Amino acid sequence: MTYRLIYHHAIAEDDLPGIPANVKARIAHAIETRLVTSPEMYGTPLKKTLKGYWKLRVGDYRVVYRVVGEEVRILAIRHRRSIYKEVVSRGI
Repeated sequence: MTYRLIYHHAIAEDDLPGIPANVKARIAHAIETRLVTSPEMYGTPLKKTLKGYWKLRVGDYRVVYRVVGEEVRILAIRHRRSIYKEVVSRGI
């Protein structure tokens, strides 16, 4: 099964500009190869206030997403230091 990717609008505006180009390429490759095919297999489920969401680790960066039917809704792509605070502020 192939999943459809849906990105939160703040990713392009807030998240991607601060990420180095070589890391962006690694993240894009991970999303396109892993999340499109098997998001539950490659991700780790989150707990507590982020229950129902998953994270994909790419080096020091994290991709937080939710699987809804045949869609993978990507909420944030940030450095591991700030990702979880930012995700909560985006109105999960």
